[in-house]
Amino acid sequence: MISLIFLFFLSLSFRSDGQLYDESKNYEGSSDLVNLEYHMGPVISSPETSLYIIWYGRWTPTHQSTIRDFIYSVSSPARYPSVYDWWKTVMLYRDQTGSNITRTLVLSGEFHDSTYSHGSHLSRFSVQSIIRTAVANKLPLNSLNGLYLVLTSDDVEMQEFCRAICGFHYFTFSTVVGATVPYAWVGNSRKQCPEMCAYPFAQPKPFPGSGFVSREKMKPPNGEVGVDGMISVIAHELAEVSSNPMLNGWYGGEDAMAPTEIADLCLGVYGSGGGGGYMGIVYKDRWRSVYNVNGVRGRKYLIQWVWDLTRNRCFGPNAMN
Repeated sequence: MISLIFLFFLSLSFRSDGQLYDESKNYEGSSDLVNLEYHMGPVISSPETSLYIIWYGRWTPTHQSTIRDFIYSVSSPARYPSVYDWWKTVMLYRDQTGSNITRTLVLSGEFHDSTYSHGSHLSRFSVQSIIRTAVANKLPLNSLNGLYLVLTSDDVEMQEFCRAICGFHYFTFSTVVGATVPYAWVGNSRKQCPEMCAYPFAQPKPFPGSGFVSREKMKPPNGEVGVDGMISVIAHELAEVSSNPMLNGWYGGEDAMAPTEIADLCLGVYGSGGGGGYMGIVYKDRWRSVYNVNGVRGRKYLIQWVWDLTRNRCFGPNAMN
């Protein structure tokens, strides 16, 4: 789950080689306070995992295309450094049988809930009812190798959205949906809190008398603050639901209901030098859009790093070392 514990205020300068340099200590996150452990539960390890997207609310074809291309990029090689290369770090995690997280994520179905079947003010639990509605109308209930992604449009409010969360993952109850399947939810923050859930593409407003001066907003690589912000949260949740789908897989901390997971450890880290409120070294293109990985169809994305088991630190394919 991606939580809003603190904001990231960055000090940035441009490198002459086209990279955006963050003047900070090069420690790329730390797990000193949280010991990441395996709790003997499953990971999503099917050779091919079927992903089903539920578009809740009003969505434009352009925004949907940006998100679909990100999903395609997880399993499709692109120019290095790529989303495909980023997913290789997630794949390092395995279960007690020795099976690694799935290599192939296939977009296997979509459902468009444009009628807001459960209203525009949702609770966390109502996400399961949204999945039930989608299954009753179109999507298959795939308890073998299915993963469900519920995305809500920018006019939909979610319990604790913007105040405590930008996204979360869990699993369905068979009494509600008919089977136990993992799912994740992510909302579009464009109208509600882009400075929280689409940062650094939007900046928080300074509090009167705080002495804080807002820095220049970074340009989103696909031209839409809300959707580009969602992409990083989707990446975050996909990494965590894959490594901890039933809340008894990979996480740190004593409370399985409030775990520190493999992406939580790297919250706000996007490149080398990141950590402690600094995003690290990332790229900018000729339009001055900021990104750190490439995707299919020439796409560019800015997604956070995840914890690398072999390096024992946060890592992404755009790392300098």
